[in-house]
Amino acid sequence: MKDGDQAANFLWLLAAIVLVGSSLFSRRLPFGSVLKMLLSWVLIFGAAFIIFTMKDDFADLGRRLLTDVRGDATPVAGAGQEIRIRQALDGHFWVDGTLNGQKVRFLVDSGATTTSISTETAKRAGVSARGGLPALVQTANGIVTVQRGRAESLVVGDIRRENLAVHMSDAFGDMNVLGMNFLSSLSGWGVEGRWLILKP
Repeated sequence: MKDGDQAANFLWLLAAIVLVGSSLFSRRLPFGSVLKMLLSWVLIFGAAFIIFTMKDDFADLGRRLLTDVRGDATPVAGAGQEIRIRQALDGHFWVDGTLNGQKVRFLVDSGATTTSISTETAKRAGVSARGGLPALVQTANGIVTVQRGRAESLVVGDIRRENLAVHMSDAFGDMNVLGMNFLSSLSGWGVEGRWLILKP
């Protein structure tokens, strides 16, 4: 925040404290009671002042904490052409990729047979459902109805796959899952400590 804004906020705080103090003294309360109430208001206004003036810092801290919980989803280049993905504090592996050129965050799930995306992600990436009846698939949250489609391209780091089969459903909410049909196309993959290693 700029110095001018901080000065204006400080003057506003000072004026508010003076106004409250004047109101308390005008009520002719015992000095001890006035002092306690005045200190309480100073603390309240002080806390509000700190929160307001540092709101950008608090927002940045919140974003960093969220990143720590969900993990840095940016794939890291490892030895050779392998991709390394750090495990998040929630125990999962999240990775940022692109689907038909659109940035998408995926949960890497070896328990999912097919890569699955939300309906909103499908619309944003231009993935259309193919003809045929919907399918029923078993997920961690039970059996859901999905539409089948194909992504023209799915890219994670330097790994690119084309014409990849995907499932789409409203039941996925905002979750997108990188499934075994992507992982099995690699020359190798596995977990080493807190890192998921993908080998093209």
